[in-house]
Formats: sequence, structure tokens, C-alpha cells
Amino acid sequence: MEAQGKKVLLLVEEMYNEFEFWYPYYRLKEAGADVLVVGSGSSMVYKSKGGVPCTVEANADEVAPAEFDGIIVPGGYAPDHMRRYPAMVSLVKELFAAGKVVAAICHAGWLLASADILKGRTVTSFFAIKDDLIHAGATWVDEEVVMDGKLITSRKPDDLPAFMRAVLSAL
Repeated sequence: MEAQGKKVLLLVEEMYNEFEFWYPYYRLKEAGADVLVVGSGSSMVYKSKGGVPCTVEANADEVAPAEFDGIIVPGGYAPDHMRRYPAMVSLVKELFAAGKVVAAICHAGWLLASADILKGRTVTSFFAIKDDLIHAGATWVDEEVVMDGKLITSRKPDDLPAFMRAVLSAL
């Protein structure tokens, strides 16, 4: 199993994209990773854009980043909610600073911008937030997956297979 013994945080908040959450969740489980579903603390159950519920296992302020090998941020409108909670922003910032895998898809780049980790990095995202990422200091490219060290970004649900191959190889 390609991720046996690895521990990964998977963030969730209201209006998450169900494909960008559940595909990584089950792909990581299949690969043998221990996945911890983490919310902001505003609720114990969050609904996706399509109404699919997700129950969290921990709140962001209860997690010790040093115990994890990586973090995945799904898109949808959830990242705009996530960035409002300092503990969620801090998780991304601390894992990035420690050289751990930080993976974001679609609108998740919003949280990376709030964590102030994009200066000098090459990333991709859903095209609608391109300007936000450029203003945060990133070089934006239109590719299905971009790996800049252990920072991994993708554009949309169609990119999930390439995104997860990159995440698993980086772990």
C-alpha cells in the first residue's frame, strides 16, 4: 500500500465539493493512509454544495500539525469559509513550513492565499481564482496538476486522478 503509515488531514467546511472531498478520502484509505477529517469548529456536520453531509472527527484547533504527513484542501465554496478560521489557516501554514505535503484543488487556493504560502510558487486552480493566486505572489498555469516541491495543486474534479497520483507520490 503506497501510503501505509502516513497520516493525512482532510479539511471540510460548508459548501465543499463532494467529488473533491470524497475521492481523496477513499483514495487515501485505499492506499493505506490514516485520514483525519477536520472542520473549523463551527459545526460537527457540513454539507456539500449538493447537500451531501460530512461528519468531522476533529476541529482544526484540536490538531497537532507535527503529527501529520500532509493536508488536503478540497474546493467548492468551502475554502472561502475555511479561511475565516485562524486555526484552519494555521494548519496549512504550519504543514507547509514543515515541508509536508500541502494539496489543494479548485477553489482551495483561496486558503493557500490566506495562509500566505504562495509567494514564488507555481500553482494551478479553477480559472476563476487565477487573479487571487497571482495577487498572492504565485505564478499561475493552466495544467491538470502542478507540483512545486510538496505543494500540489489541481484545477477541477476532472483532474482528481492526476491530483491524487501526485499526492500519493509526494507522501
